[in-house]
Amino acid sequence: MKQQIDLATWNRREHFAFFSGFDEPFFGLVAPVDCTQALAEAKRLGVSFFFYYLYHSLRAANQVPEFRYRIEDGQVYCYDRVHASATIGRPDHTFGFSFIELHDTLADFVAAATAEVAAVQASSGLRLTETTARPDVVHCSALPWVRFSGLTHARSFRHADSCPKISYGQTYAENGATWLPVAVNVHHGLADGYHVGQFLTAFQAGLNGE
Repeated sequence: MKQQIDLATWNRREHFAFFSGFDEPFFGLVAPVDCTQALAEAKRLGVSFFFYYLYHSLRAANQVPEFRYRIEDGQVYCYDRVHASATIGRPDHTFGFSFIELHDTLADFVAAATAEVAAVQASSGLRLTETTARPDVVHCSALPWVRFSGLTHARSFRHADSCPKISYGQTYAENGATWLPVAVNVHHGLADGYHVGQFLTAFQAGLNGE
């Protein structure tokens, strides 16, 4: 379900109009989150760390309304819930797109994610479909072999796109903790640095078990 935003009364109407005219309306930043407790909890539960942090990342994204805003035919809508369209790697070093639905419990989410990953790995090509290209998703990707401090995305400016993009890097140890670099890119007509900060705060809280 989605609700249309009234552009006439929206307090971001000028921001939306301004940044929507840009060739590249997205901005991004990279920040580390402390995943020390999350790694231990995922291990205790016998759950893939990728599934564990993806679940909490999606929960955090859903807590920030601006991460659920999408531009469709020039109008802005707020979806009730957003899910993940994640890139999933294969043994031959290609990847395919997936659709991983956010469920209310970690167990249900992991079950759905496990089935979707198996489907991607048993397929070939990009798997770009109406499902994996849904607007009510966050575009997610993991680069567990790279401790990145910056990240850009391939983009087609001819294709209207307003989905947030979240990438997760290689964990590393520092100051007695384990850290996960997170790159967040969002449409500046829909969200600002404040909202990215809200997402990162909520994500950290979820990783901390709060």
